[in-house]
Amino acid sequence: MTGFRHIKYSLPALLLAATPCIAEINGSEPPRITLGATPEKLSVEHIDPIEIDPALTLPQLVDLTLEKYPERLINEALIQQAEALQQRGNSWLAGSTALALDYADDRIANDQGSREASAKLEFTVWNWGQRSAAQNVAEQAHSSAQKQSAAVKLEVTRLVREALWDMALAESRLQQAKFTLDISAQLLEKVRRRVELGDLARADLLLAESEHLQNRSLLTQAEAEMMHSRKSYASLTQTTHVPANYQETLSTIDTVQPNHPLLEAINAIIARQQAGVEWAKSTDSINQPKVNIGAKSSRDQRGTDDMQSAGVGVVIPFGHSTYDAPEIAAAHLELNRALAQREHLQRQLEKSLHEAEHGLEVTREELAIAKELKQIAETHLKMTETAFTAGEINLLDLLKIQARSLQAIRNAKEQEVKLQRNIALYNQAVGVQP
Repeated sequence: MTGFRHIKYSLPALLLAATPCIAEINGSEPPRITLGATPEKLSVEHIDPIEIDPALTLPQLVDLTLEKYPERLINEALIQQAEALQQRGNSWLAGSTALALDYADDRIANDQGSREASAKLEFTVWNWGQRSAAQNVAEQAHSSAQKQSAAVKLEVTRLVREALWDMALAESRLQQAKFTLDISAQLLEKVRRRVELGDLARADLLLAESEHLQNRSLLTQAEAEMMHSRKSYASLTQTTHVPANYQETLSTIDTVQPNHPLLEAINAIIARQQAGVEWAKSTDSINQPKVNIGAKSSRDQRGTDDMQSAGVGVVIPFGHSTYDAPEIAAAHLELNRALAQREHLQRQLEKSLHEAEHGLEVTREELAIAKELKQIAETHLKMTETAFTAGEINLLDLLKIQARSLQAIRNAKEQEVKLQRNIALYNQAVGVQP
């Protein structure tokens, strides 16, 4: 891996629309189709246009996509939740304040004029260490919300990378299908003239027509795939603008780092769950400690003066560990689930990195072979066409050699696109943003 890590690959922006470089074989340059353009003629009149935007960069595209990505709503809710937890932790009281009013007299009994009225103001106070536990939960919630936002951004980056390079690959295949159709059209015209001159049998014309129709079908399929990829891109990004250049430089990171956004996100969740366990231990779900202050006015019978008094009371719960055990166990369960998710994630990230690294190595090797095959195919195709014109080989042999040669040329072009795509996927695997 170290042998290719420091190599930088740079293709021009026309990589996605570059035509095979065998135009000289047929004496003319095939029609060019750029990424932001619509083919002059479509087999099916269904167009999903896109537009090359030289001012748009890949990081900007990711940010624009993130602004409209549905998961942003969850991020906003996480931030609101963290703020609510912070507000609770900063409060001097552990719960709401209550006012209790009481009045009693003896009208329905002895009716001697006895009466009593009282009022109490009750405050819910924190358990020992409970407020600091609440503040810790809030702090971890804020951290988790931020890390989750970074993780969502990395996921959006993955989707954008894949959408861009899927579209690039579809464009490349469309180019090849268009070029192949042009070649078969030229060959069909040559065969038709030779049949009219009596140089070839009519069966050769039927064979050439059949080959041309098959190439038209392949072009239709390539157009459909291109439009599908464009629609997928527009649906994801909510825009039809595409950066002029979105190639990336291969990252020098070769392992899954602890600061990988997904690992940081799950670690933040674990820290929050651990804080939740401490909060559950410090919280009395049955009854919080309470302090009340009150005043009372009373008299024993008519004709006597009212007696005024004031008091203070304290409610201290105890023996609540049995009742709080389910909440503490539930908090431990959520913590262990997060720990299990982290282990799964670590394994998945290592697997993804290995696959990305191996994909790069294979693609580089295949590209080198494909370039050699492309050169051989171009020469072979030119020689075969010359031999067919001279009557040295039949049409069926020409079509076989032509199909094999065009496939080699198509494969070379596709490997160039796949190499750039695999560089982007490798960067994604190690958690590098563009």
